Amino acid sequence: MIMTQQTVLTGITTTGIPHLGNYAGAIRPAIESSLRDSAKSSYFFMADYHALIKCQEPERVRESTLAIAATWLASGLDTDRVTFYRQSDIPEVTELSWILTCVAAKGLMNRAHAYKAAVQDNVENEAADPDKGITMGLFSYPILMAADILLFNATHVPVGKDQIQHLEMTRDIGQRFNHLFGETFTLPEAVVDENGMVLKGLDGRKMSKSYNNTIPLFEGEKKFRKLINKIVTNSLEPGEPKDPDNCTLFSIYAAFADAEAVAAMRRQYEEGIGWGEAKKQVFEHLNELLKDKREAYNELISDPAEIDRILKKGAERAREYAVPLMADVRKKVGIGPLAGGL
Repeated sequence: MIMTQQTVLTGITTTGIPHLGNYAGAIRPAIESSLRDSAKSSYFFMADYHALIKCQEPERVRESTLAIAATWLASGLDTDRVTFYRQSDIPEVTELSWILTCVAAKGLMNRAHAYKAAVQDNVENEAADPDKGITMGLFSYPILMAADILLFNATHVPVGKDQIQHLEMTRDIGQRFNHLFGETFTLPEAVVDENGMVLKGLDGRKMSKSYNNTIPLFEGEKKFRKLINKIVTNSLEPGEPKDPDNCTLFSIYAAFADAEAVAAMRRQYEEGIGWGEAKKQVFEHLNELLKDKREAYNELISDPAEIDRILKKGAERAREYAVPLMADVRKKVGIGPLAGGL
């Protein structure tokens, strides 16, 4: 079952509403890559089980799953070219996660950055128990991630730098299983885009829901304009030259404009464009660029049953690979029909 062709897998945790930074940094490049290279196999999934690790708000998880799925579809994801599914629609994920739990070393999990950070917080706050408030979901998160990846024998997994350790853990766990039970899983490679786009948010820090400084990708036009106008700038007056290379507003514009338009905006900065006019131009450009996608998104959001249908269809396609792989895994670990032996 080990993969010979390139297989790329991308998971999206369902705890937030996609914003401009998500689109520029992850959604757009992933979709462009899937459309450009037909020789590889691509899996995209809604990681709703992962969402439960940090979020115990059922409605938030549901709304996020709907919004994220609608965003990827409205942004041009071609579900005839890729396998697009919801993690919870693949029962083999949790089954494999348990089997991998039985071969994963606890010491390996002890070294996970997220777990160590949570323990450190408790120690610094002088908690009586260093594991206070830490769930087994957080502790064993890397195993669930390993199951997501190994189940489809992904060869390449796009990740941020903070996720590289989890890919290394996936390789360790997969290698351990292969050693115990025979060659079964491909050991994936982390794909880290060193030049990946990171947008700044309203306050100049990295755009992140953690900082509450995001601009939702498909916000309504009126609210979208207000958010653009809230982007922090400096006190330079109209007519005074401005530095585009240290300007949040310019960086957002540059992420969504072609080279010619960016060069023209740079000249306007040098000529002293006023902040009000600059924000007006940025709003108008982004609003026009996203208008059709926003309309498609709103249509999808209003029809959750259609999104369910698309995700279920993707799950059926994903299980065409997952079911026989799990049959092989069960046989190797000694679980299954007694007749016929191993």
